[in-house]
Amino acid sequence: MTSTPAPKRPSDGRPAIGVLLREQREQRRMSQLDLAHEAGLSARHLGFIEVGKAQPSREAVARLADALGLGLREHNALLLAAGHAPQYGERALASPAMGPLSQAIDLILKHQEPYPAFVLSRRFDVLAANDAAMRVNAFLMEGRQSPHTNLLHQVFDPADFRPVIANWPEVAAKFVRQLQDELMASPNDPAIRRLLDEILAYPDVPAAWRLRALGSEPEPVLTMVFNSRAGPLRFFETITTFAAPRDVTLDELRIDCAFPADAHTAEVCARLASGDLH
Repeated sequence: MTSTPAPKRPSDGRPAIGVLLREQREQRRMSQLDLAHEAGLSARHLGFIEVGKAQPSREAVARLADALGLGLREHNALLLAAGHAPQYGERALASPAMGPLSQAIDLILKHQEPYPAFVLSRRFDVLAANDAAMRVNAFLMEGRQSPHTNLLHQVFDPADFRPVIANWPEVAAKFVRQLQDELMASPNDPAIRRLLDEILAYPDVPAAWRLRALGSEPEPVLTMVFNSRAGPLRFFETITTFAAPRDVTLDELRIDCAFPADAHTAEVCARLASGDLH
């Protein structure tokens, strides 16, 4: 019996292209033949790339990245591992070049009033929020300040937002699945892996959540129910992303908009906006 040799890592310490491809392929339960077919390459050529006997062209890397469904950050990582310059830039949202996009994001947040909206990174860091989000959070938390700027820590920490979420098990399970999906797409991102370990370490998190349920799909719409002194508030969310982004930062942004799932929730949001309810 013969075994496939492991690809060597470059002397600069970066993972070899073969290492990254094999990790991404195995995360998706794809065979070499499957990936080669999707990318329009021969299985023989892909095999040579994975063991370090061949280096793919920029065009071949682009095909492989598309076939694997990689984000722009991972696409850049494949290019660097193959000895090519990265294709996509990564500019801060506050940079002048991103000005028109920042204005578009601000417009979305304002138009969501009087309902909450947040701007999130792929690691669930809260980058911005509209006034409605601040009002609703302050109302639900009854003046308590959150110790976290990361949405998942807010949801999982018993000393934070978690006690006001009436259907916490369903909500938390959904977020765990989303984070596991992010990790599957970016297996070499230590920040995502660390975040997953941190939220799974909170009290009363089921051990079964450590294993991603293969083949199962979450419900398309989950209503989040919050306990409040005005009665239960029910919201569902929509996620907005940017089509065909050419920047890593933009590719990883998510705008999470919450909408009232019943008339009572809509009325409470309107009263909070008008100042009739504090």
